[in-house]
Amino acid sequence: MNTIALVGNPNSGKTTLFNALTGSNQRVGNWPGVTVEKKEGSIKFKDKQYTIIDLPGAYSLGSFSEDEVVARDFILKGNPDVVINVVDATNIERNLYLTIQLLEMGAKVVVALNMIDEAKAKKIEIDINTLSQKLGVPIVPTIASKRKGIEELVSKAIELMEKDVDYKAHISYGESIDKEIENIKKVLSSFDLDYPADWIAVKVLEGDPYVLSKLEKDYNLSKSTLLKDLAEKEEDLELEVIDKRYEYINNITREAVKLPDEHIETLSDKIDKVITHKFLALPIFGLIMFIVFQLTFAIGEDFLGGYIGGLIEILGSGIENILISFNAPDWLISFFTEGIVGGIGTVLEFVPLIVVLYMLMGILEDSGYMARAAYIMDNIMRALGLHGKSFISMIIGFGCNVPGVMSTRTLENKKDRMISILINPFMSCGARIQIYLVFISAFFPDSGGLVLFSLYFLGILVALIMAKIFSKTLFKGESSYFIMELPPYRMPTIRNVLRNMWDNVSEFLVRAGTVIFFVVSILWVLAMLPVGVEAYSQESILGKIGTLIAPIFVPAGYGTWQAAVGLFSGIAAKEAVVAILGMVYAGVEEGSALVNAIQSAFTPLSAVSFMVMTLLYTPCAATLGAIKKETGSLKWTAFSALYSFAIAWLVSVLVYQVGSAIGLG
Repeated sequence: MNTIALVGNPNSGKTTLFNALTGSNQRVGNWPGVTVEKKEGSIKFKDKQYTIIDLPGAYSLGSFSEDEVVARDFILKGNPDVVINVVDATNIERNLYLTIQLLEMGAKVVVALNMIDEAKAKKIEIDINTLSQKLGVPIVPTIASKRKGIEELVSKAIELMEKDVDYKAHISYGESIDKEIENIKKVLSSFDLDYPADWIAVKVLEGDPYVLSKLEKDYNLSKSTLLKDLAEKEEDLELEVIDKRYEYINNITREAVKLPDEHIETLSDKIDKVITHKFLALPIFGLIMFIVFQLTFAIGEDFLGGYIGGLIEILGSGIENILISFNAPDWLISFFTEGIVGGIGTVLEFVPLIVVLYMLMGILEDSGYMARAAYIMDNIMRALGLHGKSFISMIIGFGCNVPGVMSTRTLENKKDRMISILINPFMSCGARIQIYLVFISAFFPDSGGLVLFSLYFLGILVALIMAKIFSKTLFKGESSYFIMELPPYRMPTIRNVLRNMWDNVSEFLVRAGTVIFFVVSILWVLAMLPVGVEAYSQESILGKIGTLIAPIFVPAGYGTWQAAVGLFSGIAAKEAVVAILGMVYAGVEEGSALVNAIQSAFTPLSAVSFMVMTLLYTPCAATLGAIKKETGSLKWTAFSALYSFAIAWLVSVLVYQVGSAIGLG
């Protein structure tokens, strides 16, 4: 099948274009051997099928992050038939740096000049024909968010795919460097290389650590051998190559792009004067998040909350009646009604709130505000030894800690990367929401938004404190610089918001049908054995496991075997906590019964203590797996599991003991 690669700078509209091209025909996995997310889709054009590969967003194709290496490896070794390079029309000069690097690789490139409407609004005049001629590649103006120019773009890509032409950029880097490139190519000519020789030569001159390491390892070619007399001038050579690229770009844009004489203040500029204000930014960020949580409860619980519970109750009764009519044994009826429906059903009852929360977060992301959140947090993060880019991985962790941990690969500095990995599990992922909602419904129904906001805030606070401690102890050293382009504010599109919501909710539903089903099934068996004891009792195997663990949690106010078993199951998957609590509290079959059981077993103070524990304690198995993959170390994985449990226990005990001391118990 013919393959089209999609590459572009962050915030160039690449993801929007990918969604517009592929619609629902997408699948997500990981690139072989790495944790970088691989998005793949398909399109049908004139009765032929084409595969679209969405490469990680990158400003350049160096080797500063795993993302960049994956993108350039696919272009050089994955043999895409054509590359669609998404270029932000409002920032052509900077975006074309990536285009030039693609052309240096010899890729067949079609430029999607995206957000052309925003360029016009800023009075940026672009002569597309001249720009196309100077670059030597087809250029198609697009507005991905409005699906404009999509058909012409695909048509141009397929047309280029079928041509046998050389679109390689022929850049002169200056007489001395050009001569050195030829010398390096002569040395390389006797080797069977994975990459084009002239591209490798440029990378050697840039001092690319990935390429130099590969040459040393695979071909026993050292940097000094290749550069000879120029080895000591490596840093100057790298800067000269970069300067020549930009000089090449300037010569092109000088004739093809006309910027306005004066800066045009856009609506985004006016909004940012307030949103990113030195003193107002943080309070506004806090207020926006508080409103999100309040709306989550107002819409999700008040308007939608009861419907799912009613459907689950009907489903449970229906399954029970069917099994009885077939004279099914009591244990099978119990497994389905109390184990499966009582466990998984309790979790599913809170899906409406998750749907609303992810929709609201999707609106913030699609509008461009979440990028501001990272910018706003930069000063705070820098004071803690990190930078604003680390906060992006924390924001991603609000959805799920697994991609949050994986996203740290974009951080260039090992110190930043390791600290961000270790603190990410403190971000309250979507899986924990069901736990909070049960306890909020039981004790704090009138202030759910405030409680939820407080838990998210506590997670961030603990993460930041630990970041500071780690930067002063385990990971000393300087942080890398933070450079981030703020995208313009846009009206969120319903399609993107719904897709973002569905991606997160569907992942939760899949986990409910697989991981939680497996955990519930195993623990249900343990709750029924040994034969002859009362099901779900302390005498069951499950009860004995909980009894063994429970004393640890007595100082925190919830030293019951049921609570201990619930927390134990959460190490497999946080969603399982509610499912197991629903099962062990007399095998309850609906959320309201679980809420009543929670009210009998906990006090408001111990409920808060329990929620704090679930917020901070050991990450789930999937997150621990991601930590192992990213760090390549069992030691750091074990450290993450143990230190987070210790922190959670200390904070939980502190909350309960202080609360009891001041009379809140």
